[in-house]
Amino acid sequence: MLRLLTYGLALAMLLVARATTAQPRRLRALASPVLLRGDVKTAYRDPAVLYEKGTFYLYYTLVETEADGGVFSYVAVSTSRDLTHWTPPQKITVRDQNLDFSSPGNIIRVKNEWVLCLQTYPRPHYTADQMPRFGTGDARLFLLRSPDLRHWSAPELLRVKGPNVDEKSLGRMIDPYLLPDPQQPGRYSIFYKQNGVSRSTSTDLVIWTFAGSAEAGENVCVLPQPDGYYLFNSPHNGINIKKSTDLQHWADWAPLITLGQGQPGWEWAQGRLTAGAALDLRHVPGIRRYLLFFHGSGPLTEEQGDFDKNASIGLAWSTDLRTWHWPQEAAQ
Repeated sequence: MLRLLTYGLALAMLLVARATTAQPRRLRALASPVLLRGDVKTAYRDPAVLYEKGTFYLYYTLVETEADGGVFSYVAVSTSRDLTHWTPPQKITVRDQNLDFSSPGNIIRVKNEWVLCLQTYPRPHYTADQMPRFGTGDARLFLLRSPDLRHWSAPELLRVKGPNVDEKSLGRMIDPYLLPDPQQPGRYSIFYKQNGVSRSTSTDLVIWTFAGSAEAGENVCVLPQPDGYYLFNSPHNGINIKKSTDLQHWADWAPLITLGQGQPGWEWAQGRLTAGAALDLRHVPGIRRYLLFFHGSGPLTEEQGDFDKNASIGLAWSTDLRTWHWPQEAAQ
């Protein structure tokens, strides 16, 4: 009996070792789950990621506290070939607290150009001694267009309630996400945070028709799969996944993602883990996984002040969208 137990233990240890070494090489090489690390003057939030021709384009909200205490938000981009080395932030929106562009949703290809959705988050006269202060009711959704993922057009207001609804009547809306419908080529949905998650549809990204709302958190990301649509969204803490077959009726599908023993041991995410952006890169050599980009804030909660500072972008991965792993998981 002792010999059998010893053999069983050895086999279990071998399987764990094989599972660890079986991680794809690009993920196995990562030394930390943190890709961009914030500090007392800087926050990296709301990741949106595109993988194109071997390069990761990571768009995010960059919040900077200036020397005089002024706090400004931008949408910025960093790129990487290996998920380890990232270029410095390149700001693609203006410095203006009456706008404070932020929360890029995602990037899609439409004909001969790239399209990025994002929001404004106005906080006029915002200074560090007011932290945290959340955006006004004038937050709205916009599109940017680009031929090359670096040079972007002037922002275009998204009239997601229809062309006859004026801007003042749109109401506060944040966290857009664009979905080209794989089942209806040429048709697009945009999801956004208003009355739960709301959705509008369009065939040209200009004229939109409101399609209804459903219960969900913020920072929506929708991953189409052969068996339906998976909607990543964020409640107060963690990342929730809902599933639908028609983009209208959603049901919780998996346990809340807080990365098990990860978050409690990470000072940089102890306040909140949120804003999941998922990519299906199972076809890419060296990755072969779903990737989940997110941001963590801490050690304080956002309400305590770690909203526009001490926020970092992290990475996890999965083969089934249910069980998640991250760099140096075994060390937790």
